[in-house]
Amino acid sequence: MTTIHQVAEAAGVSISTVSYALSGKRPVSEKTRRRIEDAASTLGYTPDAGARMLAGRRTHIFALTEPLRADTHAPTHMAFVLAASIAARKHDYDILLLTDEQASDGMSRVASSRLVDAILVLDVGPDDARADIARSIRTPTVFIGIPDVADGLTCVDLDFEAAGRLAVDRLADAGHTAITLIGQPAVSYRTSNFPRRLRRGVVSRAAELAIALETVCSGEVSTDAAAVRTAVEIALARGDRAFIVHAVGDAHEALLSALSDHGLTIGRDVSVISAATAFDTTALSVAVDTIPLVPSRSCDLAVEIALRHLEEKNVAPEIHLIPPEYRSTGSVRTRTD
Repeated sequence: MTTIHQVAEAAGVSISTVSYALSGKRPVSEKTRRRIEDAASTLGYTPDAGARMLAGRRTHIFALTEPLRADTHAPTHMAFVLAASIAARKHDYDILLLTDEQASDGMSRVASSRLVDAILVLDVGPDDARADIARSIRTPTVFIGIPDVADGLTCVDLDFEAAGRLAVDRLADAGHTAITLIGQPAVSYRTSNFPRRLRRGVVSRAAELAIALETVCSGEVSTDAAAVRTAVEIALARGDRAFIVHAVGDAHEALLSALSDHGLTIGRDVSVISAATAFDTTALSVAVDTIPLVPSRSCDLAVEIALRHLEEKNVAPEIHLIPPEYRSTGSVRTRTD
């Protein structure tokens, strides 16, 4: 690893002069500064983050604030962390992961220390305290998710409401007049905003099409297979033969198992759509049509927007919604009338 001593020797100056030139703590002649920077570049020397901050230069670090709560579904959330890290590395950035349950504290710390060039915000809540912080700091901040009040914020996310509406449309096209939505555990609707947005899309579209709709949770704090099976039994007794699932894989398997116990064939007797799912639904015991939630699509875009905010001045805050896509595996019946 190249040291500051080697840079000083190559540039023909003292170590302190190199330090002053790279940190900006004291004035150095333009000719000397350029000689030092050329030497540093040739030798592959990079000053530490503290020196770059003092010089007002980039640290090439993004903070990723991701609160890990008791109800957090780790596989899904870590898929977003990984996708954000990969997206950042494409642009030679590293990720500083902030996992405090009180995520706003960590966000305030890194903003005040100037340790990072930008902040990415995950697992956005309906009334997220990080929104007010983002509005008050100069560090560019991009939300991967959308709070209820998004004024003045830059946000990127799947269009969950459109995904919910698309699922209802596919089932309506198949001739279904009654649908059951098996959603996230109840606590998720209080702590995260994406489940509420998808449910809102399902509810509004069902009302527009005069489709009977029942919405149930897949548990209280986590997925409860027994609760899902009970919901399925009630739906079948009511005559429902169409299901939208917005939950983890265990909830899907509980649904598929219950339908199998009744001798019902997916795609013929009943229709099932997995909405805004981050896992591979073809790996389930029965492959299920899905409207996928692809972490890389959101994270790639979020990083690109963060970089744009660093490169350009006065970039206006904006909501960037990713249109949903439908992937068919044959789990929705074909209309025969």
